[in-house]
Amino acid sequence: MAYYIYILMSLKDSKYYIGSTSDVMARLQFHNSGLQRSTRSRIPFQIILFETYSSKKEALKREKLIKSWKGGEAFKRLIGGK
Repeated sequence: MAYYIYILMSLKDSKYYIGSTSDVMARLQFHNSGLQRSTRSRIPFQIILFETYSSKKEALKREKLIKSWKGGEAFKRLIGGK
């Protein structure tokens, strides 16, 4: 089963959220519905990037790496300089 990492951007405050899931579109809908407590005040979100992995373990490893870059040059390059 495929697993994904995703980066969302809040259209309200232009801040990013990084996560992982087995269904990117369902996860976006979950965030935008206000069901995720940590992002509720920042909806709506749009998908900026997602990557596919063959295992949850690989995706979680990549998610952790990207989170360590957040706000740095590597993160900016990853999202295309946005």
